[in-house]
Amino acid sequence: MDASPHIPFPASGSYPVRAGNAVRPLVDGAAAFGRICAAIAAARHSVWATIAFVAPEFRMPGGHGSLFDVLDRAVARGLDVRVIFWRPAAADGAPVRTFAGSAADRAMLGERGSRFRARWDRAHGGFCQHQKSWLVDAGRPSATAFVGDLNPRALADPGHDGEEQIHDLYVEVAGPAAADVHHNFVQRWNEASERAAGDGVWGHDGDDDLPFPDGVPSPRGAALVQIQRTVHAGRYRDGRAVPGGRPHDIHGGERSILDQYLLAIGAARRALYIENQAVPVPEVAAALDAALARGVDVVLLVPARPEDQVRAARRAPERRPLFDALAALGRHERFALVGIAGRDGRGGRADVYVHAKAMLVDDAWATIGSCNLHAASLLGNTEMNASFRDPAVVRALRCALLAEHLGSDTADLDDGRALALYRRIARENRRRRDAGDSDWRGLAFSLDPAAYGA
Repeated sequence: MDASPHIPFPASGSYPVRAGNAVRPLVDGAAAFGRICAAIAAARHSVWATIAFVAPEFRMPGGHGSLFDVLDRAVARGLDVRVIFWRPAAADGAPVRTFAGSAADRAMLGERGSRFRARWDRAHGGFCQHQKSWLVDAGRPSATAFVGDLNPRALADPGHDGEEQIHDLYVEVAGPAAADVHHNFVQRWNEASERAAGDGVWGHDGDDDLPFPDGVPSPRGAALVQIQRTVHAGRYRDGRAVPGGRPHDIHGGERSILDQYLLAIGAARRALYIENQAVPVPEVAAALDAALARGVDVVLLVPARPEDQVRAARRAPERRPLFDALAALGRHERFALVGIAGRDGRGGRADVYVHAKAMLVDDAWATIGSCNLHAASLLGNTEMNASFRDPAVVRALRCALLAEHLGSDTADLDDGRALALYRRIARENRRRRDAGDSDWRGLAFSLDPAAYGA
């Protein structure tokens, strides 16, 4: 394996590249929320979270109860517990499964006697405050951050029978980069759009702004990590520097996630493995096309059954460049567009909803976070990704993901050969699926890039 640091990090964002971090990818809901609950149980000082969506019926794994049970227990232990919830724009209404601070939401908190502190925060226009981060013991040596896209909604993982199966990813970060997740939370907390509204806060009167971090946690591991974001221009104003960083014109916005995707794809030498809820915008698709042309293997895992908005976009003439770019990728032999389907408990298969947002490059570098590859996430939402270089961790993650999706151990293969195996298995599984045979190897099956969303 080539261990040279050939994949650059962008210089366009708020946060520096930090050495000395421990990173732990967490695959699927039970593992991710189980680990978050364990970190909260061990917390000594604080628990802070940014949350976009919540399902009332959601329960944490391991008998920890609802999201609000976890938060209330942490308060009862004397911890400083704060949550920033997304409040959709009034013109949009409140989408299903947001905790928008409605009268009913606040009545529920009152009935529970909840004492954690909350602020609600809008996004620009029809965009979303889409970050899904957790931070335990902010500003302390034990600070630990979790960055990803798992909502407190559903936990049915791909390997288990269930009505709704979902594949997702989180990454745990301990070490200096936790200070940047801390900085992001303070920046958003202090400028949350609803902080002065009568129904825009809970558990406090809206005047308890937080100090920005004044130091970074000690090194905990070997990974280089950079916290990257999408932030709409005009959303926040205080762009003061994080410790060890430089001031950033946050009022002008931030698009370091998009910059990172383009840099990483452009630097790839052998293999790109991508999991995303959305197909790439044309700019990213063009970078993938160029990578394929120079001999890089590319596998793109997406929801096998596209969302309604993808189907609507397929019918819209102005969105044709998006799907033309995807079809162009399918002309390369080294490219595969794939979905996954698990057992449905009745002897058949049920499509797994791919909610993860991740990319692995050359068994050396990866990014995991909340950012989809569509225009809203890359240009308008508030998003957060953690990008990291740690070849041992990235290779282990690649092997774990492919073991889940292929039913095969690829530890003895390099990344290029592993993705070639992925393509072969996915194509064979597609043949079996089309023939009505559900006796597959693993979960993955190929999709037609030229017809996706039709």
